Amino acid sequence: MTKKPVQRVKHVPQRTCVGCREVLPKRKMIRLVRTTEGVQVDPTGKLAGRGAYLHDRRECWERALKGALAHALKIALSMDDRTRLEEFMNSLPAEAVVVGVAGTSM
Repeated sequence: MTKKPVQRVKHVPQRTCVGCREVLPKRKMIRLVRTTEGVQVDPTGKLAGRGAYLHDRRECWERALKGALAHALKIALSMDDRTRLEEFMNSLPAEAVVVGVAGTSM
């Protein structure tokens, strides 16, 4: 009698959004890093420094910039950091797009 090989489920790292506290896979979120130059967006997810994660939704960024982000990064956001992050936030969609829900009728 031969044993079947056991297929392992690959571990997917989970992170919590600083703005809304929702837990999602790390790859679906945007990482912000505290560096010596200030807070910056980390598109690669590999920059050295203390990091925090946010959705790609503007409402999460607005909540995070009110104070949750500064608390998560353990730093007071400077005006330069805040304007840089607000510029990035303005390039994001205002609402999350949910596929298949809008326009359905029963």
